[in-house]
Amino acid sequence: MEYRNLGRTGVRVSPLCLGTMMFGPWGNSDVDDSVRIIHAALDAGINFVDTADVYSGGISEEITGRALKGRRDDVVLATKFFMPMDPDEPNHRGGSRRWIIHEVENSLRRLGTDHIDLYQVHRPSPDTDISETLGALTDLVHQGKIRYLGSSSFSGSQIVEAQWVSRDRHLERFVTEQPPYSILVRGIEQDVLPTLLRHGMGSLTYSPLDGGWLSGKWRKHGASTPTSAARPKARFDMSSPDNRRKLDTVEDLALLAEEAGMSLIELSIAFIIRHPGVTSAIVGPRTMEQLRAYLPAASLTLSDDVLDRIDQIVAPGVTINPDDNSYGDHELLPAARRR
Repeated sequence: MEYRNLGRTGVRVSPLCLGTMMFGPWGNSDVDDSVRIIHAALDAGINFVDTADVYSGGISEEITGRALKGRRDDVVLATKFFMPMDPDEPNHRGGSRRWIIHEVENSLRRLGTDHIDLYQVHRPSPDTDISETLGALTDLVHQGKIRYLGSSSFSGSQIVEAQWVSRDRHLERFVTEQPPYSILVRGIEQDVLPTLLRHGMGSLTYSPLDGGWLSGKWRKHGASTPTSAARPKARFDMSSPDNRRKLDTVEDLALLAEEAGMSLIELSIAFIIRHPGVTSAIVGPRTMEQLRAYLPAASLTLSDDVLDRIDQIVAPGVTINPDDNSYGDHELLPAARRR
């Protein structure tokens, strides 16, 4: 597997990053099977693993830590904080110094490690000064508990603001961003990806299959609404005009993939890692079969002709269903401008 520079850190990572959200009660509750999947990914050359404290209430981190015993030094390990860990405790969440200093210890314990390579704030917070978050994270770098800082779902303006604050206040800076990106959700091409390139930041993009839309699971004929409570209803309401357009688009992409001699999954992931602003695409298998379906994309290079065809099907910078926009640009949306 060909490895890439993670921004300007000097760290080399695989073009596929193993996401572990599906390991635990949210997906695969069989711990031994989840460990086997992680080991198979490492054996295939993936050296980048991403998790979060909130995934299955910390169980995903515990499974990840168990799987990495004896192999920790070979893995670039990323996790995230910010989401509520206790619905009854208002301060067990967010980007405050109080919570970060507390929660990093929990993640270290669950992961069974003495340091985290990439510690990411899971979402931007309009209620927390970014200097508060960066200051706490900088202290953790100095203490050796984390190596690098990252953001997730930040808009272009939020990314720039964080870079300026780091520079002006002499704090550690975010070296990566984790945004959503797929053929159906191309909004970050307008601003986020160019901003990352301008600031020399790496990226690990999530949802390359757009929550299953590009897996071939839901097709125009026979499509049904997923029943998982974890999925926002609007994103999978098949009566929605925007989602009907997505179904039409998936049909066109599936035909293109067949003509190109690859699966729709392979086409979709290979498209993501072809972009110069993308370091690694997060793939989150629940089963071994899913992992095996993802791995070939790492060695595929889409031709310019195929990329041009994709641009004809979904124009650059376009997100077909606005409900799929889940990164921090909500202040730019019409509803936010009116109120």
